[in-house]
Order: sequence, then C-alpha cells, then structure tokens
Amino acid sequence: MTAELVRGQNHTLPQTRLEIRVSAGTPVVAGATLGDERGTVRGGEWIAHPGSPQLPGLEVSQQAAADHRLAVDLEALPVGAHRVTVLLALPVGVGGPTRFGAVPAPFVAVIGLDGDEIASFTLTGLDAESAVSALELYRRQDAWKVRAVGQGYAGGLAEMLADQGVTDAAHLAGSIQEAVTRGLARSVAPPPPRSPEGDRVRHTTGPADHRPSAPTAAPEPPEPLTDPATAAPPHTTQPHTTPPHTAPGQAAAGPSAAGPAAGGPINYAHPRRQHAAPPSPPPPAPPAQPGQAAQPVAGDATGWSMDERLYNQIWGMFEDLARAVAAYRSAVDFAESRMDQELDRALSDPRNRIGGAGDRAREAARAKRDELASRAREALDRDLAQLAAEAAVVEPALPAAYAGWGNPVWHAHRVPMEIPMALRIGDLHLPERTDLRIPLLVRLPLERGMWVDSGRTASEAAASTDTDRLRRAAMETAVAHAARLLAVYPPGEFAVHVIDPAGSAAGPLAPLVEAGVLAGPPAAGPGGVASVLAHLTRRVDLVQMAVRAGAADSLPLDLDTGEQLLVVNDFPHGFDDRAVTQLRYLADEGPAVGVHLLMVADREEASAYGPVLDPLWRSLLRITPVADSHLADPWVGHAWTYEPLTVPAGSRVLEQVLAAVAAARRAAGR
Repeated sequence: MTAELVRGQNHTLPQTRLEIRVSAGTPVVAGATLGDERGTVRGGEWIAHPGSPQLPGLEVSQQAAADHRLAVDLEALPVGAHRVTVLLALPVGVGGPTRFGAVPAPFVAVIGLDGDEIASFTLTGLDAESAVSALELYRRQDAWKVRAVGQGYAGGLAEMLADQGVTDAAHLAGSIQEAVTRGLARSVAPPPPRSPEGDRVRHTTGPADHRPSAPTAAPEPPEPLTDPATAAPPHTTQPHTTPPHTAPGQAAAGPSAAGPAAGGPINYAHPRRQHAAPPSPPPPAPPAQPGQAAQPVAGDATGWSMDERLYNQIWGMFEDLARAVAAYRSAVDFAESRMDQELDRALSDPRNRIGGAGDRAREAARAKRDELASRAREALDRDLAQLAAEAAVVEPALPAAYAGWGNPVWHAHRVPMEIPMALRIGDLHLPERTDLRIPLLVRLPLERGMWVDSGRTASEAAASTDTDRLRRAAMETAVAHAARLLAVYPPGEFAVHVIDPAGSAAGPLAPLVEAGVLAGPPAAGPGGVASVLAHLTRRVDLVQMAVRAGAADSLPLDLDTGEQLLVVNDFPHGFDDRAVTQLRYLADEGPAVGVHLLMVADREEASAYGPVLDPLWRSLLRITPVADSHLADPWVGHAWTYEPLTVPAGSRVLEQVLAAVAAARRAAGR
C-alpha cells in the first residue's frame, strides 16, 4: 500500500532499484545529489543534473520538463554515498514562473521495479522558493529509507547547493541553468494553468476568498513541519498559533494540513480580510484559584470573529495534543535506549556476569527506565487533562458547521446567509487517550474532493465488517456530508448531484430524495451517468473559459454558478472509458471553478484500470465509514485515528436539517 508522506515523515524502502517520478504541471529542473553520512556533497562529481545526467547508480533527466523519471540503484552508488537528495528548481531566464507558489504543487513518487508506488509526497506550502529539496533516500543501519523533505530555498539552486556543502555553488548553479536553457525547447508542455481562487465565478456576500494554495491526508494530507524542539508545550504562556488555512488529511493530514513553513515566517492574516483592522479580543478567562491552572475558555485564540477564534483554537488543541504525545513517546524511547546502554556497559565486564552483580545491574537499569517512563506519563496525563477540560468547554460552544450531529445546535439550525470558514467531517484521536477527540475541519469552499473508502482491506475495522453493511455505511457517510454542506451554504449556493448506476443506494439516499434538495433524481444506468458527467463537464469548461477571458458576465443564463457536489456511488460500475476520463477531468479541474467530487468506492474494484486512476485517488481526501488510522499530522507525523460523524441512533436531526434547507430554498425562490 502506498505511503502518502508528509514533511519529515520517513518510510522503509523494500528494494534498492527504484524509479522516482516527478509531476509538476510546469517545466522544472530535476536533479539529485549524493551525500556522505553527514549529508555533505563532496563536489560537483556527486551531483546529477541536466548538464551531467549520469552518476554510478543514478540517472536524471537532461532537460526541464513538467514530468520526470529518475532512475536510482542504491547498491551501485559510489563508496561513501549514504544519501540521495532529489532536487527540483524552476528554470531561470526563460520567461516562466519564478517561484513555486505560482505553480501547482509538485508531486513526487517512489516506484518499485514492479511498477507499484512505494511512497509519495506532495510539496505543498511553497511560496517564494525557486528551488526545493523534495525528498531524500538515506541509509540507516544497513537499510534504506525515504524521507519527505520539502525544504525550499528562495535563493534558488545556488543557495540549495551551498546548504549541502558544495563549494562554488553559484558557479555550478549557473552552469546547470545554462544546460537547462539549451534543452528547454525539448521540454514537455505543461497543462493550461488553473484559474486563481480569487477569480472563481460564484455568488458571495463578501470579498473573494484569497487563500494560499493547499492537503492532508491528508490525506491532504500534510504540510511543512514546525520544529518540535521550539514548540510551546500545551497551555504555556504562549497562545495557540493561528493554524494554516487548509484542511489532517491532507492524507496527509490534520484538521486541515498545513503547518508553519520551514523556510521563514508565515503571514497568518485572515485570507478573506482585504483591510487591516484589529482582531476581536478573545473572551477573558475565569480567574484561577491559587495553585491551579487557568480555566479553559471557548474561543481562547486570535481571530476576527468567534467562529474564527474557535477554528484557530481547535487547531491549537490539535497541535498541542500532537506535540504532547510526541514528547511522551520520545521520552519513553529515550528511557528504553538508556536502559539498553546501561545493560551493555554493565554486562560487557566479565566480572558482572558471575554472581548477583549482573542481576543487580539489570534491576537498576530497569528501575531507571520505569522511573523515566513514569515521569513522562505523569507529564502527559497533566497535558491530556488540560486538553480534555478545554475540549469539554469548546465542544458545546461550536457553531453548527463545526459541531457533531449530537450537538443541540443542529436542532435550532437555520440556513445561513454566508458560508462558514470550515466544515467538520469527523474526529481524530490518538491511542494515548481515545476519548479525547479533536474535530477534523476542512476549509470552505472545498479545495479538494473526498473519497469514502468502502473497501474491506482499508483497516481492521473494515475487514471485520460485512461487505454489504460496509458499503451502506459508506454511502450513509457520504449522504451525511452532503447534508452538512447543503445546511451551511446559503440557499441556492450549493447543489448536489448523485450518480447511482445500479440504484443500490436508494435506502441511504432517501433523506436527500424525500427532502427534495437534490439537483435532480439520482442518475442510474450508463445513460444517466453520461448525462450528469456531460452537464458538469460543460459547466467546468464554460466557467474556465469565462474566467480566463475575463468575461464572467457572458455565461449562459441557465448556468448555475453556485458550488456543485457530485456524489458517485459504487464506482467504477456503470462507467465506461469516456466516463472515467470525464470524472478525472472533474477531479483535476473542478475544484478551481466550484465543482467537487464525493466518491464512494473500493479502490480494489477499480484495479482493472491500473495506474490510470492513481491521479484520481491522489486528488481526493480519503475518509472511511469506520474508524481507521490513515491520517498523519503535519508536525510530527503521528498516525491519527479518524472517526466518522454519525447521527445518534433514533435521532431525526438529519431529516430536520434537510427540511430546513428545503424550506429556506422555497422562501428564497430557488
């Protein structure tokens, strides 16, 4: 199974002959450097680049291109080479983009000889950088691993090579760019650029949502890491840092999927604000009793509104929990390592192997280990207790978009006149305390579609669930997400289309159908599939052309410019090759113009298409209808357990919410 890495995460390589594939969407320079045990490049002879594309065990492309394939044989590397770093850079002086923030996020995958994808990494969060260390293959105790790096350099190739210890890095960078310029005419043509988010044609009641490009998956994954050594522990005098504005998926993944950029400070100003004004102060905390910690308060974070403060506070809680658990696990690992070292030293003396000296040394080492682990657990329990108290205060104060179905706020919900900042799609927790749940929030409008995995091989919980029951649960999860999206958008600003080729989801779809909130009846059969896909593909094409031409007013009057969600059940049944191509097109181009996918599918059932569908799966945030540990946070890479939101047994809240949506549409004449 493919490991979708986030920055700083590593993965063991099962083989040493590999292919590294790069997909950037615009011509880039791809190269690689060899490093010794300290990561130092010994000279130009340890650098593979377009002007010198071959080294022992390594071959790179000879020109700038949108797509690259690098061949690596780790066993054939020169003696002393312990690290291979894959580099990407934008060509200089050719009239193209000069920073990675202006191009699609590059995607890098490590492929085995059998064609299976071993690990992948999407380099999100880049801005002014024109060169980046994408990933590195490194030797650790006679085994090779891959690590997602994503370290960008605003100074370009010269700064990056100098950072790796290359002497005369500027001269070497210049010669590489000269070789690139000579071969640029042979570059693979990039696809047409997507329209910027701010140019999206849609009805809003406020300014355009200009946000930085995004996960995880996170899943979305996940984004630049913050150094845990410099991070504030939970609930110290430092306030929660304002989280990035994306959504634990990115598979990578966090409640969104971006962290502070590793290359410098990040502007955390609210992306929707076009003017400068002081943020609303958070509510004051109740006075603490002597000797006690301050009582938690809902909205105890910076922000322009209560919703934004709660959003930022949730991100702060997520980061605090990630780092508190990371500190605990690190302390336990240190205690185990120290015990092993003390035992080795004690038993290396032959005199301690006779009599009771060895037994006493073992008991003393284990006692120290237990003491260190116990102290680490006490510190963790204190942090977890504080976070649990904060969660108990925050959860009841959440607005409907951030709240679970069991929150009473849904019973009094009214359809809003503007969209919220984010939407809750589940909960996250770690094994150290499974009852401490952190809401998983994704930003609105959606920046990527979602895939509800109905496969039984996805997790242990899925494997123990009956196939039919699992598929029904997956479709019920998709319906619940569609209902939440309908409920938080203004009337007429969000439309839901459904493709159910075999009509097998009539039961789960009943709440949407009976409420009359769908854009049309669920499409069945090959004809229905083709009709819906043709309609949405036409919408994407027309809006893209209007945006690029600056002629938004020329769109047909019958074209719905609101956000569109396509729910696809039981993919790929009922899809021919043309329909699959259209679906991939919607996944790639749709989000930029307000068309999103929500697929219910088992990836194994679509395996007949082979790697053709790999970009489709990668473009979607994977979620599950049962608990599954497949998301990673963007700071330390913990495997978080995702819990889907479920409607309480016997509750009619879903039907009540959909009835309110239908009533609001009728009142608005939609």
